Amino acid sequence: MAETTLTETAVAEVTAELAELEDPRIREVNERHGDDHGVNLGKLRALAKRLKTQQELACRLWEAGDTSARLLALLICRPKAFGRDELDVMMREARTPKVQDWLVNYVVKKNPHSEELRLAWSDDPDPAVASAGWALTTERVARKPEGLDLTGLLDVIEAEMKDAPDRLQWAMNHCLAQIGIEHPEHRTRAIGIGERLEVLKDYPTSPGCTSPFAPTWITEMVRREHEK
Repeated sequence: MAETTLTETAVAEVTAELAELEDPRIREVNERHGDDHGVNLGKLRALAKRLKTQQELACRLWEAGDTSARLLALLICRPKAFGRDELDVMMREARTPKVQDWLVNYVVKKNPHSEELRLAWSDDPDPAVASAGWALTTERVARKPEGLDLTGLLDVIEAEMKDAPDRLQWAMNHCLAQIGIEHPEHRTRAIGIGERLEVLKDYPTSPGCTSPFAPTWITEMVRREHEK
């Protein structure tokens, strides 16, 4: 009972602190990108550093449902403590891009069930969940490509990326670019697919940043690698 009371107090204190960090201007900017929170991420990370790893508190913050609380939860949790089904439920609850991105990168990638979830999510009928599967595939393309059917991935991308919903399309495009960057034997085909589909060709890119248009992205990253 004492531990439960302690957790309740901690949740209340952290929730109050997150409320104090809320900035309407930050929320306005984030909402343009589909994220419903107004907390500066640097301040959020500072709070997480102070709290350190607290799995029980992280679970309670996630259950609160607030985006800022969930982002904090993902920073203070123990990634390997979650079961496969728990992560599947969390992914389906993670409706905003930032929460999904952090869940994939900070938790699922470090969890022993990541490969099983990658396979399950990639073909999920929910495009947001499927995009998480493709994000995990992109990670494998870059770091552990052994056993991946890269030709088969390019076939799927070529057939489905053009008409995929935005978040899924973005994830598939990232995978396409990563294949072209990391695997010279598939580079010409990857660039060709990008040129034919023209996905993100006109995406506004800030000066000094690389365009997400796959042919440009691939060419630029390969050029940088050759200059090293």
